Amino acid sequence: MLVLITVILYFVVLLLLSHLVGKGGGNAAFFNGNRQSPWPLVAFGMIGASISGLTFIGVPGWVMSIDMTYLQMCFGFIVGYLVVAFVLLPMYYKMRLTSIYTYLDHRFGKTSYRTGASFFILSKLLGAAAKFYVVCRILQMCLTDTFSVPYIVVVLCALLLIWLYTRRSGIRALVWTDFLQTFCLLLALVLILVKVASLLDMNFSQAMAAVWNDSHAKIFEFDDFASKQNFWKQFLSGIFIVIVMTGLDQDMMQKNLTCKDLRSAQKDMCSYGVLFVPVNFLFLALGILLLLLYQKMGMPLPEKGDDLLSDIVLDGTLGTTSLIFFTIGVIASAFSSADSAMTALTTSFCIDILGKEKEEKTRKQVHLGMLVTFFLVTMTFNALGSGSVMDLIYTLVSYTYGPLLGLFAFGMFTKRQPRSAFVPYIAIASPIICLMIDAVVQQFTDYKFGYEMLMFNGLLTFLGLWFVSYELKK
Repeated sequence: MLVLITVILYFVVLLLLSHLVGKGGGNAAFFNGNRQSPWPLVAFGMIGASISGLTFIGVPGWVMSIDMTYLQMCFGFIVGYLVVAFVLLPMYYKMRLTSIYTYLDHRFGKTSYRTGASFFILSKLLGAAAKFYVVCRILQMCLTDTFSVPYIVVVLCALLLIWLYTRRSGIRALVWTDFLQTFCLLLALVLILVKVASLLDMNFSQAMAAVWNDSHAKIFEFDDFASKQNFWKQFLSGIFIVIVMTGLDQDMMQKNLTCKDLRSAQKDMCSYGVLFVPVNFLFLALGILLLLLYQKMGMPLPEKGDDLLSDIVLDGTLGTTSLIFFTIGVIASAFSSADSAMTALTTSFCIDILGKEKEEKTRKQVHLGMLVTFFLVTMTFNALGSGSVMDLIYTLVSYTYGPLLGLFAFGMFTKRQPRSAFVPYIAIASPIICLMIDAVVQQFTDYKFGYEMLMFNGLLTFLGLWFVSYELKK
């Protein structure tokens, strides 16, 4: 009952906040917030949108299998954010884009434009639904002790509530609700860390010393190049993952484009990029402390790392207060990514696919359609099940964002024009070829492709476009 009350109160606050900031809305407010968002607000809110329920639940458990080597990728993220801030954002602001894929229309024409937008829609649907699936599963577990709530009911209720507070003012409301949700997420993280440390009879300095001295505190892997955790593979993958998942992602860039000018957006991006590393370090530190707590209490470790935090919270070991803040953290992290994903998908489909930026009725219909689609994809993930969802998301990114990376790189770094009829086929063929190469390499060698497949995928798309292109006349 306590969990249900927490969930209800949280959504009441979200709906009230959305109502207050959503007055005088319309398509301009829905798509770009009338370009009036304060950059510190956007930067802080983007932490929650980027972290999502995936990080809140999955990252602490990653220390079970890969130690703290995820930080190698996070270091690459910082470089990626600088590229986005000083290479991509100036281009977007100069062209005054609402949908970033309009760039492809200006550079290559309608076929490439719609190809890029379609890959974004596919990528965002799969990635956001995978994150949402995990969190709804946790929410169902939270409610099972008191109520026998089917998974489908949890998903439907959650999506309907998201639809209610985004349907009118879209991105303008999200900038403010994301700020609230990020605050709740980080507060929950800190309070759970404090509780775990207290159960281990440690103060802050003792807890940090225990983390650094633990066998799972390994951050860098330089020796084994074949490993997915090799530093250079992780670092370089981190750079390109940020470029595609932030700089070439309508969901993340739509918030940045609500800032009043380029300088404000660059401040937002750099601040957010710097904060991302310490936040993820705290999640990994929590994972190590949880392993120590499991050991101290003689509890068996869960089979999946994704359950490391949720299992010990839901069985009452951390107490009622931790359960409440865990619930708030899960909801905040889940909805700060799911709500912005649905808004970005609506924006991209209306502008990029339908070409109807100013028709409010169409926008509302598409928004409802995205809710239904999101529901169907989430239920599909539930039916299939999964292992580590963190790994699943970055693997999906490697295959579905590669063509976008290749298209934008070709447009920005060459003066050639691809023949439009070939572009969709190249974009589809590239990830398929990558899948085949990955299978052959694994069968005949010890090498394992990690997230560096994203770079290889983008390169294949780039080369394919080169072979079917011609030099533009000066």
